[in-house]
Formats: sequence, structure tokens, C-alpha cells
Amino acid sequence: MANQGIGASVKRKEDLRFITGRGRYTDDISVPGQLHAHVVRSPYAHAAITAIDTSEAKNAPGVVAVFTGADMAADNVGSLPCGWLIHSKDGSPMVEPPYPPLVADRAKHVGDNVALVIAETRQQAAQAGQLVAENIEYDELPAIVSTAGAAADGAPQVHSEAANNTCYDWELGDKAATDAAFASAHHVTTLDVVQNRLVPNAIEPRACLAEYDPATGDYTLHLTSQNPHVIRLLMSAFVLGIPEHKLRIVAPDVGGGFGSKIFPYAEEAMLLWAAGKLGRAIKWTAERSESFMTDRHGRDHVTRVELALAKDGAFVGLRVATIANLGAYLSAFGSSIPTYLYGTLLAGCYTTPAVYVEVRAVFTNTAPVDAYRGAGRPEAAFLLERVVDVAAREMGIDPVEIRRKNFIPEDAFPYQTPVALEYDSGNYHATLDLALEKSDYAGFETRRDAARQRGKLRGIGVSTYVEACGIAPSSVAGALGARAGLYESAQVRVHPTGSVTVYTGSHSHGQGHETTFAQLVHESLGVPVDQVEVVHGDTSKVAFGMGTYGSRSLAVGGVALHNALQKVIAKGKKIAAHMLEASDADIEFAENSFAVTGTDRSMAFADIAFAAYVPHNFPHDQLEPGLDETAFYDPKNFTFPAGCHVVEVEIDPDTGAVEVVNVTVSDDVGRVINPMIVDGQIHGGLAQGIGQALFEDCQYDPESGQLLTGSYMNYTMPRAADLPFYNVGNHVTLCRHNALGVKGVGEVGSIGVPPAVINAIVDALAHLGVTHIDMPATPERVWRAIRDAQAAKA
Repeated sequence: MANQGIGASVKRKEDLRFITGRGRYTDDISVPGQLHAHVVRSPYAHAAITAIDTSEAKNAPGVVAVFTGADMAADNVGSLPCGWLIHSKDGSPMVEPPYPPLVADRAKHVGDNVALVIAETRQQAAQAGQLVAENIEYDELPAIVSTAGAAADGAPQVHSEAANNTCYDWELGDKAATDAAFASAHHVTTLDVVQNRLVPNAIEPRACLAEYDPATGDYTLHLTSQNPHVIRLLMSAFVLGIPEHKLRIVAPDVGGGFGSKIFPYAEEAMLLWAAGKLGRAIKWTAERSESFMTDRHGRDHVTRVELALAKDGAFVGLRVATIANLGAYLSAFGSSIPTYLYGTLLAGCYTTPAVYVEVRAVFTNTAPVDAYRGAGRPEAAFLLERVVDVAAREMGIDPVEIRRKNFIPEDAFPYQTPVALEYDSGNYHATLDLALEKSDYAGFETRRDAARQRGKLRGIGVSTYVEACGIAPSSVAGALGARAGLYESAQVRVHPTGSVTVYTGSHSHGQGHETTFAQLVHESLGVPVDQVEVVHGDTSKVAFGMGTYGSRSLAVGGVALHNALQKVIAKGKKIAAHMLEASDADIEFAENSFAVTGTDRSMAFADIAFAAYVPHNFPHDQLEPGLDETAFYDPKNFTFPAGCHVVEVEIDPDTGAVEVVNVTVSDDVGRVINPMIVDGQIHGGLAQGIGQALFEDCQYDPESGQLLTGSYMNYTMPRAADLPFYNVGNHVTLCRHNALGVKGVGEVGSIGVPPAVINAIVDALAHLGVTHIDMPATPERVWRAIRDAQAAKA
């Protein structure tokens, strides 16, 4: 049998159903007699709702019910909860305004939910929804959408509870030590950075199908989720107020998430509640325009970063002041993204001895902001790698050498950073050297000269990064404000014939879990991957789990699976010892067989499995029949992928158009289970990172608060023609605290490549005097930078 275990590029098992159109997504699921929902949304960014007349809509053809926020409030339906409590500098808890699924008195962003129409068909629901919309009276109020301006005196207030629109004012690091480092520094580089707001744009829009069984009081919700068990917990306990066991969550095939499908959404709460009221199933699927308005957005920071350096280029201090936009409401994990997933990464790959970060999180009349691929880590890497590049140019030091000089040495691990984290392993010099070699960094000037002959400006940019994955352990996360555990579970059920079913609390929405987890089973048990089934996404089948986000599936879920597999082997050895009349200690397991050490006596794994279920010859005094084991795994620490990305661009100086011509990456993601899947994950992350760097930018009108980029007509996504072939390499250092040595890969591309792209653009334009360009580096923005630089020199 060809190798199907760790290190093998096994073709993805799940792809057969996807490429043949047999995937089963939420919108593919229907039940007899189901109704359809339409959400009436606010056309204003900020408005008081003075009257809603639903009578005409209720009498429209096919309409079964029309509900408003007042109806849900009368039933004591709770707010959508926030899952992470942050404390301000003074120790006070963050401000947590209510987040009602349906607003009763005031809409706080364009697309806020105002009414819910239920009808026999989707078209009838939409038509009646229009009747509701025409009979709502609003008193439009001043809106604030500016991140930088939200906390200014006199700015419109989003919530009365949040003075100056401030949710919290958080800090991390030793301010006194950092200030002292700056006071004695030879040179200080200061850079103002804007992190552009992004819309996730998963290929499958959000959808849900809610059912209620009046006979049992049981609810079932099919939905597009990365996180079924957490959704069940939050919806049952905090929103609906029902026992958790009365709610089943099913997340079938999910067409991408990128973080945006981690959280509970208002539509899911509304449909569950309405299904209970009506006693019938109700279905809703978002239009793409609704996705733009209401999916959780990402990024949106305004930051001043300062880097203090010694005369020889050594980093002596870093100071960061960020204003982070939370949107109109606190999303489930929105509070943690610009704090513990951002500030803790500001040491990067470097030995900077003093780091201080302060973050003011503000409410605005925009869609809520939460995790988007990378979730805080791209923001940290971007400002750090940009300020390092600017500092290198100001001090006349090569940008590669200034990084190399300040890297954490390989022999310094485990390494305690000044911003709370302890890195367990890494080799930043090795990933840098590999990236430089694979990109032919030394030969770049020849390529620059050739481009100049063609009338193009060519630049090269380097970035290095550290990412934190698999947030853990639960005790530490809880002490920092997390309102949930951060472990994972796995159950391995060996069937009498030796085939295996894995039940995992992780959730796959494109990552290839059905293949990778089957490879882990093959590695441990020797069972062929086509005899392994991986079950996920159904709370009635999987005991419990924390879902998939933060590149945690393998580093947490995979290790839980590994531990359950070791329990299976241990029990199998006891059964084999009994049947082979040997001591447990003398049984070895390898290549799908249990054998007595030093003899030719052995039993195949399938025979042991059969004996476990047909226990005629079985150690009943030691063991129970069956071969079914469960493990929960709560990591001791984060894992820390790292790497170096090198990007080359060519710019047309007449139009400002940027072409990415080379992308070379060297990533350390720990032990690689399936190289093909790892490369695919890196490719996807690179595409999204390049999208942020060059194309994507969610914009609201500064006066009205209207979403200006609410469709693909004006929100630019990268296309295949915009992306080069990628040169991907891996340098492996093993994670030291999990049994597999794995770290995580899903987000590295979106973290490392954006600063490399901008560094390359600035490198191409540096001779003109351009020192910085904010993302996205659109042709207009680049063209203006060129013209402004030329005018300044004139």
C-alpha cells in the first residue's frame, strides 16, 4: 500500500462530491411544509423607528406572519452575546450594549434588522417585505462611520451606554520601560497606518433552516457555521433561554467561512424563535447584497506605530497606538481581535526588549467587525513589517539585514516576549534564507534593470511574521476574558470489521479535514483512508467541540484525535495480549498488526476489532467490550507558525497599475501532514492577502453612512489573472508541546504577504521619494503617490 499517512499528498476524499455537484449545503436542504423568511433591513445608518405598520403585509398573498423587534422583546428573547470580556486600563469592564436580533426602536447601521416576514414562498416573503419597508417611519439621525473620528468630541453617539463611542481602552506591555527605551534611542521611526476594512465574501452566502417539534419541544437549526457546538450553547443559553439539549445544530457542507461564520447571527436567532412560534420549519438564504451589509467585516484599524533603534540598527522599543472599529455592535469575538490576537503579536520575530500597545475600541454606525482570516495577526504583522522597512531606509540599512540582526536566535527558544506570549520553537533565519534563495533575491537588480528598459518600475519586498494559532490553554484564556473553553474533542469508533469513524468537534469548510484526519488514523492504525469516515458539524452526533477558527483544527482537533487513537491502540494491546497469551508490555503495534515482541505471533488490527465486538475470547475482567475511545485536548500553549514572504511587483508609472509578478514564501507550519493540502491553504491565504494589499476596500459614505461598496461592481476582488504562480517552500521546526509537532497553516498567507506587497511597491517608488502607501494600493492611489512625489521634487 502506498503511504497514506503523515507526509503523503493524498488526494482530498471530499472533492469527489464537490466537483460532481453532490455537496450538500444548507440551501440544498428542504423539509416538507417549510416556510420562507425575508428580513426587512434599515436603509439608514442611524435612525429612530417611530412607527411600523405591518397590516398590509400580513394580508398579502402567502404571508403567514410578520414579526418586529417589539414581538421578540415581549417574548424576552435575549441579545446576541459577546464571547470575550476585555477590561480597560483602569480595570473597568468593556461596555456591552444590547444586540437585539430585531431592533425595536433604533437602527444602528445600514442593513440592521427591523422586521421579519414569513411566507409560503421566498418570493411572497420578499414582496411582503417590501410592503413592510414602505410602511416604516424613520427619524434619521446623524451617523458616524469614521474609525479615527468616532471618539472625537461631538461625534454622533451609537449607544448611550458608550461615552465617546468607546467600548474599552486597553493596554499591554510595560509603558515605563518602553518610554525609557525611546528616550535613550538613537533613532525613532514613526509611521501612520490605516488597515482597510474587508468583506469576507465566502462563496456560499449565509443560510439557515430552523425547525421546531411541538411534540418534544426540540429545535433543529441547519446553518452555515464553523462552530456548531458554540452556536448551540450561545443560542440556547443566552438568546432563546431553552435547555441546551433541546437545540440541535447541523452545519453540513459549508462553502468557505474565513472567520465570518464563527459567530451567532441575528437571522439564526429570529428563525429559531419564529419556528417555535409558528410550529413550522422556516428557511432563509442571504442575497449577496445582504452579505455585504450584514456579514461580519474584518480589519479596520487606524494606528500610529513608532520604532526606537540603537545606532547599529538594533530595535530597543516599539510603541503602538491603535483605534479599532468594532462596528455598531459587539460581535461574538470582536472584542478579542484587536487586543489579545493583535497586541500579543507585536514582538514579531524580533528581540525588541520593550513593547507597549494601547487600543481604543470604538462603536460606529457600520456592520459589526470580527475575525477575518488571520484575525488580528495580519494587522500586527503589517504595521510591524512596514515600520521595520521604513526604519531600514531611514537609517541606510539593508531591509534584510536589519531583520536578520534583530531576529530571535534559534537557540533562544523557548522565548518570552514582552507582550505576554512565550514562543516554543522557531528558526527565523532559516525561513528567511530559504525565501531569499528560492526568490533569487540576489539577482533582483538584473530584473529591475530589465523592467526599466520596458518602461516599468520594479520593486521587491520582504516580510517576516509570527502567528499564534490554537488559542490556549483554556485556563489562561479564561483569565484573559474568554467566556468559553478552547479545547477540542475527538471520538474514534472502530467498527467490528476494522473500519473507523471519527467524530470531531472541529469543522471543515474547505480545509480538507476528511482527508487529513483520515491520514492521522492511517498513520496510527494502518487503516486505509478510504475505510475512514470523518463526521463533523452535527451536535447530535459529536459529543462537543469548539469548531474551526484561528488555524486550530490540526493543532487542537488533530491532537485530540491522535490522543484518542493512542487509547484505541492501548486497548487493542490488552485484547491482543489476552488472545496471544502474552503480557501487555510484550505487545507491539505496527503496520496494522499487534505482535508479541521477539516472536512470529501476531493478529491483524481488524481481527482485534472483531474480537472487541464479538468477545468470545476476551479479558472481561479487565475490559469492557467494544473499541470506541474519546479524548479531549486542551493545549498547554499557542502554536507559533512563522515565515518569510518575498514579493516582486512591476508598476506602470503612467497609470499606477501594479502587477504582482513573483511571490515566494517560506513558511514554518510545523509537521506537514498533507503537503498538497498545506500548499493549497497557503495559496488561498496568499490570494486573500494580495486582495487586501491591492484591491479590497469596504467604504461607507462619511455623511450618510451608506455602504458604498455593497456589490462586486464596486468592491474589487482579486481574480485569477491578478495572481502569479506561487513559489512555496516549507522549513519545519516542530511544535514542542503537542504530540504531532504541528502548528497551523490556514492563515499564514493572509498574514505574511500584505506587507511584502506594500514593501515591494514602496521599493519600486523609493527613488521618487515615496515612503508609504496604505492598502489597498489601487492604481489611483499609486498614481497619486507618484505624482505627489514628483511634484514635491519639482
